[in-house]
Amino acid sequence: MKFLIKQVKATLQSLPWGRYLLITLGLSFLVIVVVFPLLNIFYQAFANGIEAYWAGVTIPEARHAIFLTVVIALVSLPLNIGFGVLLAWILARYSFPGKVLLLGIIDLPLAISPTVVGLMFILLYSHTAGIFGSWLETVNIDVIFALPGMILTTLFVTFPFIVREVLPTLQNMGMEEEEAAKTLGANSWQTFWRVTFPSIRWALLYGVLICTSRAIGEFGAVSVVSGKLIGQTNTLTLHVEQVYTEYQTVAAFACASLLAVMGLLSLVGQELLRTKDKS
Repeated sequence: MKFLIKQVKATLQSLPWGRYLLITLGLSFLVIVVVFPLLNIFYQAFANGIEAYWAGVTIPEARHAIFLTVVIALVSLPLNIGFGVLLAWILARYSFPGKVLLLGIIDLPLAISPTVVGLMFILLYSHTAGIFGSWLETVNIDVIFALPGMILTTLFVTFPFIVREVLPTLQNMGMEEEEAAKTLGANSWQTFWRVTFPSIRWALLYGVLICTSRAIGEFGAVSVVSGKLIGQTNTLTLHVEQVYTEYQTVAAFACASLLAVMGLLSLVGQELLRTKDKS
């Protein structure tokens, strides 16, 4: 034991003080910006006990907001998977004019403010000011202040994640195995499921986790197109804002803690997938 203590002391003494200072500054910033706010969410959520917490997350408005958030995520995720993998495949396997432009368009949702995204959809699909508004009104389809608009904006802000996770994997694996499978008589569908998919599955799952977390936590774009109709178009993030502005602090932090738990589970899942991918 004494030998171990001496070894630890010797190791610490060999480190320059500048390194200690940098580590302390980095950890302090992390604690102040991330850890303290996260712990405060759970502290405020349970400040009045478990009964008050449970009441905050089970009121009808909160239940509907949770349900609507899950519906939007479940609808947008399969669409993102299908079109994301398809675009990644096209970009990795083919060369064509405008390929660089297409890559830039895919990254566009990451560069545009979500609030601007919501305004873009209003200018396209609003019955009063939208380019396609008159046609949508004629066929009696509501996009703005309705579920379709919320799904479309969520698709827009989450679209890059699947493509950007799958594309590098497809580029690194090359085409040799796929060409060998086709030489042996496999069709395109068999080649994808038996050769391509096993190679991209971890990257795809990683993208799915990020995409789901982003869809559940989206606020800005959905806030603009939803109208924030209580019990109709209020997602969980919008419900948190609504009850907080009404000074229902415990209810707001209780619902916010659900979002925090979803985010933490997503991070844990990402780390597990990263470890599995390396192994």
